[in-house]
Amino acid sequence: MELTFSLLFLFLIFAGGAVLADENDDNKHADVKFRPLKLFVFGDSYADTGNNPKEHASSWKPPYGVTFPGKPAGRFSDGRVLTDYVARFMGIKSPLPYAFRKYAKDKLRGGVNFACGGTGVFDTGNLQPNMTTQIGFLQGLIKEGVYTKRDLESSLALVTVSGNDYGAYNLAGGKEQDLPAFISKVVNQIAINLKAIHDLGVHRVMVANLQPVGCLPQETVSTSYQQCKESPNTAAKFHNQLLQQAVTGLNNGTKASSFLILDNFSAFNTVLTNKGDLTGNLKFDTPFKPCCIGTRSGVHCGGLDENGKELYIVCEKPDSAFFWDTVHPTQAGWSVVYLALRSSLNQMYN
Repeated sequence: MELTFSLLFLFLIFAGGAVLADENDDNKHADVKFRPLKLFVFGDSYADTGNNPKEHASSWKPPYGVTFPGKPAGRFSDGRVLTDYVARFMGIKSPLPYAFRKYAKDKLRGGVNFACGGTGVFDTGNLQPNMTTQIGFLQGLIKEGVYTKRDLESSLALVTVSGNDYGAYNLAGGKEQDLPAFISKVVNQIAINLKAIHDLGVHRVMVANLQPVGCLPQETVSTSYQQCKESPNTAAKFHNQLLQQAVTGLNNGTKASSFLILDNFSAFNTVLTNKGDLTGNLKFDTPFKPCCIGTRSGVHCGGLDENGKELYIVCEKPDSAFFWDTVHPTQAGWSVVYLALRSSLNQMYN
């Protein structure tokens, strides 16, 4: 995922309050009405577990995957990502990446992960399937008879949109004064996509809002990883406010609260502010500094020179860092974000 909010505009939107962690066991759903058995995932690198082509993606190159599974496996982290933790919460295995469906058809019973790093709701220039196309992949599996109506009714959908559309907007020379209108366009398309997933038969749909983009290492590097940038965070708050309005509208149009926002903004903010998780078991001394850093300007984690020499360094203990690279959390980072989101996940079982 590459995203850069360098644009400042005068919108001061208050984001929702922090999501508190549920300190009880992950699966305490004995008396609930809805117990999903499958997980369908749509979105970008915050949820991708292996759909990006091996010949292009850094997620298939060392040192990615060094913590889990011990080698590069398509995740944009040293280990597990958000998808893995949501699946764990459900008590199922992480769903198979769509790219592997032909090689492991027997593993499709737990759902499918369609998310692909670098993508957005619109085309972002990386030639990978945007969210509309990803939804079309599920529609194709339904037409093939891989999933029945009953399968879909007993499933959850996870949608991640982490800002690639805005990165593409900036790279294309998008103007500052036009950014609010573009944010509205992005959120409107997200709402269309969420409804499309629901209309296919998936009755419970979770969508992650934007994380505090100004706190990503690619933004905090200018302050030696000490301070977040307010302008990108203000843009993220505006996106999140519109998303909340869109989800409220979708829920008003259904018989039950079928759509839920996972508040990544508050979860990230809470962890970064506390420099660790909400139970005090894990601390990040320099939370804005990534574990894996390029040693040359313009070189990212995993970069090599023409002779194959590593142009990056990796911290000694990835579990002591919240961020893995310039935009993605470590496995330890995702684990504490998951703790902060867990009470929201419980809402999908009501």
